[in-house]
Amino acid sequence: MGPRWKGKNSEAIALADPMSKITARLQSSLIQSETEGFLSGCVVLLSVEPEQIDLLNRACFGRPIITTDKDKQWFQISLEEAFYLCHSLKCLKILDENKCAKNGNELWECMKSKKKTFPEFYVAYSNLKKKNWVVRSGSQYGVDFVAYRHHPSLVHSEYAVLVRSECDGDYDKNFRLRVWSDFQCTVRLCGSVAKTLLVLNINTNGCNEVSLSHLDHCSVEERTITRWSPEQCREDLTLVKGGISYI
Repeated sequence: MGPRWKGKNSEAIALADPMSKITARLQSSLIQSETEGFLSGCVVLLSVEPEQIDLLNRACFGRPIITTDKDKQWFQISLEEAFYLCHSLKCLKILDENKCAKNGNELWECMKSKKKTFPEFYVAYSNLKKKNWVVRSGSQYGVDFVAYRHHPSLVHSEYAVLVRSECDGDYDKNFRLRVWSDFQCTVRLCGSVAKTLLVLNINTNGCNEVSLSHLDHCSVEERTITRWSPEQCREDLTLVKGGISYI
């Protein structure tokens, strides 16, 4: 299943302004302005300039928050997005509720305490982002993420992503695709919304857990799962009888 562009010129627009360049411009802007984020529950809030709101929108990070405060403009990003900007792109400082800047380890432990699945989700998220996919929440489709080739205004998402974590040599017992009926339901749902199911297996490679210090030791195994169609895979047999072909 290839990309489904939303307009006649959408593919040309995407090729002319690739997501990697948009993200680089956002990174530069956040570094120059020394942007700070504030932890608020399970999200991070940014106080940003109009130019940065445009770049955040174009790079598909978070969403704007409409408030009555005319002096400040706020943007809300997820924990995975915030840590990616902070740790991988190094363009964001994140403060706690006491307005104290947190270092990498403190921030990692704090986000893990707020969201149990954060370590595995972050590994999966950063793996896709480094390949220049646009990654958004997949909750409306019953999956963890959805992945777009470019901005959602230009193209439909291609992949519905499920994150599968390794735990003490065995995969997470709470993972959804453990029985055949789970596979059938999920694959049928993905097919009905024209998406390919992408399962990301997070391997800790001998480590007991996904930690910041061992982040580089983790690997991601990517597997796409599609519904097998006998009509598309069968061998066509042609019988000629009385000048008429039967297939």
